[in-house]
Amino acid sequence: MADAPKTLLQMAGAPPDPAPLAEATLLIIDAQNEYRTGALPLAGVDAAVAEIATLLQRARAVGAPVVHVQHRGKPGGAFDLDAERGHIMREAAPECAEPVVTKPLPNAFADTDLAEKLAATGRKQLIIAGFMTHMCVSSTARAALDHGYRVTIPAAACATRDLPAPDGGVMKATDIHRYALAELSDRFAIIAKDSAAVPD
Repeated sequence: MADAPKTLLQMAGAPPDPAPLAEATLLIIDAQNEYRTGALPLAGVDAAVAEIATLLQRARAVGAPVVHVQHRGKPGGAFDLDAERGHIMREAAPECAEPVVTKPLPNAFADTDLAEKLAATGRKQLIIAGFMTHMCVSSTARAALDHGYRVTIPAAACATRDLPAPDGGVMKATDIHRYALAELSDRFAIIAKDSAAVPD
């Protein structure tokens, strides 16, 4: 029987454990109403937001830095920051001095000051949660490696949507979510099952 496949991280002997909240920065990507009541409703979004809210509460309790990312769309369209659809969901809303980075592209480092805000924390571990798994979460996690960060992604704190398959038909959101996380686990991130799998 052939050997079971291994990720590049496993082959390199990288530690498999999720980052503890007390040693990381929590980065919440695009937890906006667009994904709940707007034009892009996500499969399982309410359960994912509950996981994000749990992570957020725990991060605040241990004094971990929290950075929120908010996608900036065009006026009158998706992610319009001046409309309810573009606002951050109530359960994930920033408090006190938690910074909010507005981004124009899927990668939250592109054309933003995210790199500077993260550098100011002095921490090199990120816990990334938010939306969508295959899009902004994936592109930001990949870019985070280039910036020298070790990334943990709690799978249950992310979600995505159905997409048209390139060869016809529909790819289900649950499959896209799973595939996106599998790709990230090869080199870019430690994938935790859920918020409970992330230690304090």
